[in-house]
Amino acid sequence: MLIGYARVSTSAQDLTAQHNALTAAGVDPGSIYTDHGYTGTKRDRPGLGKALAACRYGDTLVVTKLDRLARSLPDARDIAGELTHKGVALNIGGSVYNPHDPVGKLLFNVLGMVAEFEADLIRARTREGMAVAKAKGRLRGKQPKLSKSQEAHLVTLHRAGEHTTTEIAELFGVARSTV
Repeated sequence: MLIGYARVSTSAQDLTAQHNALTAAGVDPGSIYTDHGYTGTKRDRPGLGKALAACRYGDTLVVTKLDRLARSLPDARDIAGELTHKGVALNIGGSVYNPHDPVGKLLFNVLGMVAEFEADLIRARTREGMAVAKAKGRLRGKQPKLSKSQEAHLVTLHRAGEHTTTEIAELFGVARSTV
């Protein structure tokens, strides 16, 4: 049986291309597990956990690219090792990874290093961009939910004690914790 796994890092990204590639590879749409808005650097992803749990001896886990499975070489190796131990093959973009073939192991490790390198570059660019924004005074953190006048009005209502926290939160369209 073919089990598919697809992942995108942000909620703004789309899984359609990966989903289409997996179905073109022969994976039944009902056997495709996804993670939407999860980075590949974190191993604890619900879709990945379900995909790995669905794999049985003789099955094949199919991913479009290795970086969709893991963004660090140790994680990629751990996942591949877990699959090998269960007797599950790993298909990466149409090529089946053979852990017993020296060339296959080399290519797998090179792909894993490239995925990790890309993740490191993304982090470095993000830190660099944040430093530039901070230097220009544009990095201000999370913006307040209420304007100063709304906040003053909210405090007045709360101190008056005529309304519950829930009522005030509803009135201003914020969470009770904000009140």
